[in-house]
Amino acid sequence: MDNKQRRDSRMLYRTDDELMAQQARARKLTQKLNTMDRSDFEGIMKVVSELLCTDGPAFVNPPFYCDYGFNIEVGKHFFCNYNCTILDVGKVKIGDNCLFAPNVSIYTAGHPVHPAMRNTYYEYGIDVTIGNNVWLGGNVVVCPGVTIGDNVVVGAGSVVTKDIPSWTVAAGNPCRVIRKITQKDMEFYFKDMRPDDEAAEEIKRMIEEKNDPDTFPESPYKSFR
Repeated sequence: MDNKQRRDSRMLYRTDDELMAQQARARKLTQKLNTMDRSDFEGIMKVVSELLCTDGPAFVNPPFYCDYGFNIEVGKHFFCNYNCTILDVGKVKIGDNCLFAPNVSIYTAGHPVHPAMRNTYYEYGIDVTIGNNVWLGGNVVVCPGVTIGDNVVVGAGSVVTKDIPSWTVAAGNPCRVIRKITQKDMEFYFKDMRPDDEAAEEIKRMIEEKNDPDTFPESPYKSFR
């Protein structure tokens, strides 16, 4: 097996010329992305669609860093805030309607623990999977092999080392489930703060009339859809 096949099979591999060429493509695109006019929303989305494997509107606030780009699959209405790093040696799958706060890092890459083995420059990549409707708070780190379920909120500063089940709020280092998300959470938007009447009515209308993942929520970056 060549190193590309070994990498894609989650086996130990070493970076060679073919893999460096793949990384060079990603670096050219991230360089283009990271030096663009930050107000050129449509241009940013076009570069993102070239860099990542997208299934709908996706927006990334530069700067953004990754190893390959094509190994990152994102669903519809993906929003990623400033200074995200995704080491996509393994596959990174992200569902629909996901939000990443600033400084989120996802690591699929790893190295052997023993220094003698590590100094041979063998490494590996283990996939990360993130479900639909997931919000990762600022400075969250997701480690290799983790699966995060649907409808999860991960609190700021968390280090996710193990799987997180669906419909939960999780936080901490290491990250652990704090509680379930229930219908009660529809009553508040931050701690004990309730939506005002105008917003509450609009939220109710949107949920009732646009409960279609292809149209709800409507992206504020809808010019490139």
